[in-house]
Amino acid sequence: AVTCPDKDPQLENWNPGHDEENRIEIRNGRKLLLSSSATVHSIHITDGGKLVIKDDVQPIILRTRHILIENDGELHIGSEMCPYQSNVIIILYGRADDGSQPNPYFGQKYLGVSKGGTLEIHGKKKLSWTFLNKTLHPGGMEEGGYYFERSWGHRGVIVHVIDPKTGGVVHSDRFDTYRAKEESIRLAQYLGRVANGMILSVAVNDEGSRNLDDSARKAMTKLGSKHFLHLGFRHPWSFITVKGNPSSSVEDHIEYQGHKGSALAKVFKLFKAENGEHFNVSSTSEWVQDVEWTEWFEKPDKARSKDMEKLSDFKAAHPDKICRQPIDIQAMTLDGANLTTEVFYKSGHDYRFLCHGKDQTGEGCQNYRVRFLCGRSVKPKLTVTIDTNVNSTVLNLVDDVSSWKPGDRLVVASTDYSMYQAEEFQVLPCRACRPTQVKVAGKATYLHIGEVVDGVDMRAEVGLLSHNIVVMGEMEERCYEYSSKLCSFFDFDTFGGHIKIGLDFKAAHIEGLELKYMGQQTMGHYPIHFHMAGDVDEKGGYNPPTYVKDVSIHHTFSRCVTVHGSNGLLVKDVVGYDALGHCFFTEDGPEERNTFDHCLGLLVKPSTLLPSDRDSRMCKLITEGAYPGYIPKPRQDCSAVSTFWIANPHNNLINCAAAGSEETGFWFVLHHVPTGPSAGMYSPGYSEHMPMGKFSNNRAHSNYRAGMIIDNGVKTTPASAKDKRPILTLISGRYSPHKDADPLKPREPAIIERFIAYKNQDHGAWLRGGDVWLDNCQ
Repeated sequence: AVTCPDKDPQLENWNPGHDEENRIEIRNGRKLLLSSSATVHSIHITDGGKLVIKDDVQPIILRTRHILIENDGELHIGSEMCPYQSNVIIILYGRADDGSQPNPYFGQKYLGVSKGGTLEIHGKKKLSWTFLNKTLHPGGMEEGGYYFERSWGHRGVIVHVIDPKTGGVVHSDRFDTYRAKEESIRLAQYLGRVANGMILSVAVNDEGSRNLDDSARKAMTKLGSKHFLHLGFRHPWSFITVKGNPSSSVEDHIEYQGHKGSALAKVFKLFKAENGEHFNVSSTSEWVQDVEWTEWFEKPDKARSKDMEKLSDFKAAHPDKICRQPIDIQAMTLDGANLTTEVFYKSGHDYRFLCHGKDQTGEGCQNYRVRFLCGRSVKPKLTVTIDTNVNSTVLNLVDDVSSWKPGDRLVVASTDYSMYQAEEFQVLPCRACRPTQVKVAGKATYLHIGEVVDGVDMRAEVGLLSHNIVVMGEMEERCYEYSSKLCSFFDFDTFGGHIKIGLDFKAAHIEGLELKYMGQQTMGHYPIHFHMAGDVDEKGGYNPPTYVKDVSIHHTFSRCVTVHGSNGLLVKDVVGYDALGHCFFTEDGPEERNTFDHCLGLLVKPSTLLPSDRDSRMCKLITEGAYPGYIPKPRQDCSAVSTFWIANPHNNLINCAAAGSEETGFWFVLHHVPTGPSAGMYSPGYSEHMPMGKFSNNRAHSNYRAGMIIDNGVKTTPASAKDKRPILTLISGRYSPHKDADPLKPREPAIIERFIAYKNQDHGAWLRGGDVWLDNCQ
């Protein structure tokens, strides 16, 4: 039988209460079970101490400045075989400038795992992300809705009979009561046959009054209409009622405004279906006129106290450019000042307009120019809409999303050139939804494609942001300067929390976790950071191997997942959204055998940390580490922020999506020698010749520069008089993979397999070097 960690009989109930000065030490084999919310200064778990979060309780909120786990200390929230089912939030609080002493290795506001420490976080099993299976239209009808529209050729009274139990259309018909009285009789008989309790939507398209007899007028009046009895020639009219309940009626009516005037009659009514869901019925009957302004025409007459012009004069001067009867006129002086005009009709045909000198500076009107608003003849339009998702939307998805529950938050990726068309939604209850559907609050603002277009799979990614275990930073209301020039670039607090796992940790397995407001605009403090941990899989003695799975990392202030000097890590089913700086980040160059499987990154923005993270403005203003006299060239030295930043080709990227970065989706960058704490780990040129790991079934879109780049290196030497650029700025580089990374051995092609790139503004892929093969890519 599976034993859940909180069922260990050796655990001691622990409820420390709320005291920001309480420094907790869990050591000497003591095992504690936290079963209620608490606030403490810090928690140190060491020397065989153990902290377990109790399941099957009310939500637990734990506030602390930091948690440090080391020397056989352990923190458990659920287990792989017994996922945590309740809700727990760990809040990391504190300001960078509050006077607290930072840990030399971890800093502030952290959950840290050091030598001998164990971190086990296992939340509920949920699908991390999937794709739309049907296009999501902005503000439009969704699954189960109904839309009906008619114009010319569909004259008369149009009736829809709607089932109040479901909101579905049972029957509809058109009655040409302009053409024949028989149609009027047929309309009255039709209305009489409709069962009581059914919803009726009735409206006129074009003309319906000419042969409308008393039987139809009285039948409609009996249903609750007040205007149908006196319906006139081409009058727009809309009506919704419940048969047998005249008091339920809603109605709108307006007189016909002529062939040059728009007119609209619109009604809507909200109903509740048998399943408890609401639906909205709306109907419009209208005459629509399309209009447009002409070009500007100059009239260089001599100024006088009153300028009076004839339309016929302008028509003569500009033949075939002005309509016979303009709807409106605008006048403007040649230097750009708007003029007040009055329009006069003469004999019903010609126009005159006055320019009032009193409205101008000086005497009289200056020379001016005019333009005319011309309209086409009106056309009829009738619409009937049944929205079964009132203030909500049903998303049709590829996979079973029954693990997504009401209250969860989702993000739908952009499928256009701008990554900023990504949209967040909250899941609503939906008894009628299939396993591959989910109802969300609100309507889309942008179009999100949910189909294959011209043979290219352009379906939008839909990512889950919510999990039942949350680690988050407690934030200030606005930016404050804890790093140079920080508030020149951000107007919000960027000093979030972070998780850091170091060398010789005992075990680390993270799944079913939500991270938000994490990361800091300082080096080494990221939402999830494996720092100089060496081999973290079986090769390093870890069994089971270390992993980060089913995690959402959103609204972060410095990256998503950072792999630094660590090898063999599995990062799977991770969603990174709205992040500053490279999202999935391998740092110094020696990182190998790491696998990013089915990871989604989107809305990746610039950061101040590295030159490659910075946009043009940051590149120009942040010059620390440069030699005096350095003049930044942003497009060459910086401007490379990417969703996946891969500093060593020998890593695996499988089934991943880079769905929107300020620069690039996937960037393989070359470190001629390793930098930082990794210096000396390999010989010069090693990464340029390293064979590529598996790169298969990945996709990139909505990136400002490119879907993928294999090119460039980073400067690995400090600034000098010879080369004034700071270390880690972008430089040229050329990829040339060889067997065993040995240029004297045969070449070993890098295979880019089943890669999809669309709607990236510069390039789908920019690949420089030798033996890079594309297989079945689009």
